[in-house]
Amino acid sequence: MRLDVFNQLPAAEAADFLRPCVDVDRWIDALVSARPFSSFDALSSFALQDVAPFSREEIAAALAHHPRIGEQAQGSSKEADLSRGEQAGLDLDDDVAGRLAAANRAYEQRFNRVFLIRAAGRSTEEILAECERRLANAEQAELLEVAEQLRQIALLRLENSVDN
Repeated sequence: MRLDVFNQLPAAEAADFLRPCVDVDRWIDALVSARPFSSFDALSSFALQDVAPFSREEIAAALAHHPRIGEQAQGSSKEADLSRGEQAGLDLDDDVAGRLAAANRAYEQRFNRVFLIRAAGRSTEEILAECERRLANAEQAELLEVAEQLRQIALLRLENSVDN
């Protein structure tokens, strides 16, 4: 969608358009209210900085829409399509899939939530290394990491949804 078209959408349609980027009402409402944006750079800067940080509750709500890394998102929603595209480059032979599943389980046992990382542009080995590194984080430090990954995913999805 062109930025000028996004800027002119009715608020409810603009919110529906943004929701697959990251399902955080405060983030969506802030972006919709801040329109019009003069450029994609202005939109992305606002999306990344002016609405941060995400709260623990916002992170939990957003994570409900993300599958485990290495698992295919189910359904035909825009979020599921985006997730499948973001994870499409992962090389998942049986050995790697098993290691990724074990890393996911360890992370979920440690933090009681799904491991989230921007998969696009990363190798499976990089993702595994990041999961192992982040397992050593304290809860608050890990919440900051998850929030940053959500912002990166939201920006990637904005870039893929808004012509810039």
